[in-house]
Amino acid sequence: MTVSYRQPGVVLTDRRFTVPLDHDDPSGETIELYAREVVARDKADEDLPWLLYLQGGPGFGANRFIGKQAWLGRALEEYRVLLLDQRGTGHSTPASRQTLPLRGGAAAQADYLTLFRADSIVRDCEAVRPRVTGGAPWTVLGQSFGGFCTVAYLSMAPEGLHTALVTGGLPSLDAHADDVYRAAYPRIEHKVTAHYARYPQDVERARRIADHLLTHEVVLPNGYRFTVEAFQSLGMMLGSGEGSHRLHHLLEDAFVPTPGGPALSDAFQEQAQGLLSFAGHPLYALVHEAIYGQDARPTAWSAERVRAEFPRFDAAKTLVGDEPLLFTGETIHPWMFDCDPALRPLRETAELLAARTDWTPLYDPARLAVNEVPVAAAVYHDDMYVHTPHSLETARAIRGLRTWVTDEFEHDGVRAGGPRVLDRLLALARDEA
Repeated sequence: MTVSYRQPGVVLTDRRFTVPLDHDDPSGETIELYAREVVARDKADEDLPWLLYLQGGPGFGANRFIGKQAWLGRALEEYRVLLLDQRGTGHSTPASRQTLPLRGGAAAQADYLTLFRADSIVRDCEAVRPRVTGGAPWTVLGQSFGGFCTVAYLSMAPEGLHTALVTGGLPSLDAHADDVYRAAYPRIEHKVTAHYARYPQDVERARRIADHLLTHEVVLPNGYRFTVEAFQSLGMMLGSGEGSHRLHHLLEDAFVPTPGGPALSDAFQEQAQGLLSFAGHPLYALVHEAIYGQDARPTAWSAERVRAEFPRFDAAKTLVGDEPLLFTGETIHPWMFDCDPALRPLRETAELLAARTDWTPLYDPARLAVNEVPVAAAVYHDDMYVHTPHSLETARAIRGLRTWVTDEFEHDGVRAGGPRVLDRLLALARDEA
């Protein structure tokens, strides 16, 4: 049963679909997908083409817009939009510390989670598309990891696509996770340096917090063990347009006086736990490195191993001298499964995923080289999350892909730039720019 309701200027319809858990076993176990259909209120009765939105992540449900926020308003001028909660996220069949034990032990859970990568998501989309469009191809807008899925879509089922639009999400077609993180750490350091140039007072503030965490055991109100490595991981914010400012505001009032001496304030701890916890998106931690697995090499906690090649990120060594503390970025580490209550029960599962050696390719370079689907991609010149040289190399490998390389936005440009970003990509795809 579908349910429709209204928000300012739009009509929303909740839609649910049943798809195979394993598309290679179509008569086997099934899971449920949730998607929200959105159409402009004054176009609700029109026969419009469809635009499918694939969210970034992995592990996040689709945006919960109110009315015509961000890029959605521009899309609704000509499309009926489907905001898909990818498998395991949002209102789709969940995958978390609460639900995964239903699969059995850690080995069964790890096997299950191998079916939550881009290839399965694309096959979900193709299973859903005939039920939504009547079989017509649709336009896909992929943000970040959603862009990775879009490139997999072009590789696996280009017949389902009318147009493909990518924002901050052109992946390397063949890089191992080690290559991805070896390129990432210098980018992260550049972002941290830029932050301290903007807010030089944060150098001492960050060092003071790090020193406190090295000499005190701090457990956040939700049970998260707040270590110095966890504090450094708040640098994840630096990849978004407002992230540097948000980090500055977080740091400026970290301490309060107490009878036992200075302590991290309740307000600071409350904000920190909201930023650090994976309770709302556990798949992000579980399969993040798996999205780069394409051969017999294990990912083997790549971000943690590669970090050792960049000793400037070692907080203890930094505090011995007078260097600024370096934050980290979009990296997943084994200690997160010890610190975060939402991840602790899944530590063994994560270890098994990190050790897997049977990953299959996600992209087909030969098929992409003869692509006939109109494709346009926004590539952010200073993207902290996705390596720009990797993106441009992939852009050259996809026949007909047109890029808009810009330093006007950070990784979240499709949110910050809204209608203008989508308008530019549509013009490029239509050869109107």
